[in-house]
Amino acid sequence: MALIRDIAQVCKSKNAGPFELTIDVVFEDRAMFERVRATGALGPPLFARLYGVDVNDVLFTEFPAGNAFKATIPRAVGSGDVGDTDVYGAQQHAPLLDVDIPL
Repeated sequence: MALIRDIAQVCKSKNAGPFELTIDVVFEDRAMFERVRATGALGPPLFARLYGVDVNDVLFTEFPAGNAFKATIPRAVGSGDVGDTDVYGAQQHAPLLDVDIPL
């Protein structure tokens, strides 16, 4: 088992417009990307569970050329709206950092 925080080169989030977030997980090399990909641990069900959204609302993309996975999900609160705590969406990747990947 390995935490994403320990094996990913980059794990970040940002707004994808005012009503969606994009979360990127990038690995240093193809070998680690393929090892993680083979587990099936990163996928729509994980993002739905971590972020409390419907699995059908998760747009998930594998990007082998960049050794990356990308998920786009709806924001719970629109960027800058009343109750928003992260106007840029730059801190929303944190729940992923402690995800254990069964390598």
